[in-house]
Amino acid sequence: QVQLVESGGGLVQPGGSLRLSCAASGSILSYYSKGWYRQAPGKQRELVATITNGDMTNLADSVKGRFTISGDNVKNMVYLEMNSLKPEDTAVYYCNFHRVVGPNSYAMDYWGKGTLVTVSS
Repeated sequence: QVQLVESGGGLVQPGGSLRLSCAASGSILSYYSKGWYRQAPGKQRELVATITNGDMTNLADSVKGRFTISGDNVKNMVYLEMNSLKPEDTAVYYCNFHRVVGPNSYAMDYWGKGTLVTVSS
C-alpha cells in the first residue's frame, strides 16, 4: 500500500509559478511510474504529466513548455513545476503512482487527496 500527500497548491496570479510536491510513503516499489492529474470544475480528471522510474517524462499538450515533472526515487518525492500559469490551469491536482503486476498485468493505482491550484487575479 502506498500513501500519497500533495502540497504546494494555493492562489497565484496569471503568469505566476507554483511548485507542487508529492510525498509517498508505505510499500513503495521502484518501478512505479508517477504522474500528476488535475480536475477542474465540471470536467473529468485529466493527465498533466507522467514520469517513469527511469526519468522519462510526458506532458499534456496544454502544459508543454510551461510545466516540468521531476522525481526523486530515493526520497520518494514527485514534483510538478508550473510556470506561466493560466486561469484554465485552475484545478485540484492529484498525485498518482501507477504500476502493473502479475501475468495479466493488473493495474494498480494510488492517489493523493489533491491540492487546489487557483490561478486568478
